[in-house]
Amino acid sequence: MKLPTSTRPDPAEVPGLRWGVLGAGWIASEMVHAIEVGEHGSTQQQVVAVGSRDLGRAQAFVDEHCGAHVREHGPVRAHGSYADLVTDPDVDVVYVATPHSEHLEHALLAVRAGKHVLVEKAFTADAAQARELVAAIREAGVFGMEAMWSRFLPHYDVVRQVLDLGLLGELSTVLADHGQRLWPDGPRRLADPALAGGSLLDLGIYPLSFASMVLGGIDRVAAAGTLTDEGVDARVAMSVRGRSGAVGALSCDMSTRTPTTAVVAGRWARLELDGEFYGPTTMRLVGSDDVVLDEMTGDPVEMHRGLRHETCEVALRVHAGETESPLMPLDESVALMEHMDSIRSQLA
Repeated sequence: MKLPTSTRPDPAEVPGLRWGVLGAGWIASEMVHAIEVGEHGSTQQQVVAVGSRDLGRAQAFVDEHCGAHVREHGPVRAHGSYADLVTDPDVDVVYVATPHSEHLEHALLAVRAGKHVLVEKAFTADAAQARELVAAIREAGVFGMEAMWSRFLPHYDVVRQVLDLGLLGELSTVLADHGQRLWPDGPRRLADPALAGGSLLDLGIYPLSFASMVLGGIDRVAAAGTLTDEGVDARVAMSVRGRSGAVGALSCDMSTRTPTTAVVAGRWARLELDGEFYGPTTMRLVGSDDVVLDEMTGDPVEMHRGLRHETCEVALRVHAGETESPLMPLDESVALMEHMDSIRSQLA
């Protein structure tokens, strides 16, 4: 029994869109580097503008991170307001790269300006905001998607194919963890309730989204965890059940490094995803007798260059005239936010 081959398209062959980056922080820089021409692959996506609340910061970001685009596509414009960015006539799609607490406001700016939008995960700060944003996207008739980049990576495509082909047999259990040492000495936003801080929205979304994809949706979730003195979740253990009756044991922790591995176990075989399971990594198909049947090795150099796969998904769907991705539908993003609201309510 062999692992199938990924069917995801080559990012270099996907027609381009003109991107505006809303926000000038770390994840925005990772996105720009992922899609620009480089030694690890290229895309036809073009960053044409970057917006910040401060023109100097936007220009500094462009100067530091957009060199390749200057060479390939002409100068990247810096905007000193988000309103200027979303009304830039050369921008086709806006990537929202601000803190979770700002996603709704900034995505609505883009949608109301008639722009397609890719919103960094987690989609919003809570489910009510997610429902409001989805309604606005659908009313405007633009494309919208949560930037859950892992779902568009080649090895996640292989996971989906393995499940569709029934290679594991009847699905039983999913295990996944995500712990990074980011608190108390990490980014201030993770500790701040006003910025929708905590481990769940930043880290827990990965195992939760993975489990939802594998289980075909989640219909029950129970949680236990620990809150910080400021009231955000430091660590969470989650027990979930899928619609078929399969279960999942998931966890996240922003105070320590965990293995960040995942297992999908069925009656006949299991998939083992090494750390970090949510990025390009090694994956094994293992029989019920613990014999390794096949193995696929990921390219660790590609880690955050993997972000380019989600931009290509946006481009593919937009060029096809579609307003959602079947791999990360808007209703799925709302459902995940509802589960995270439930989880946080159980920790209070």
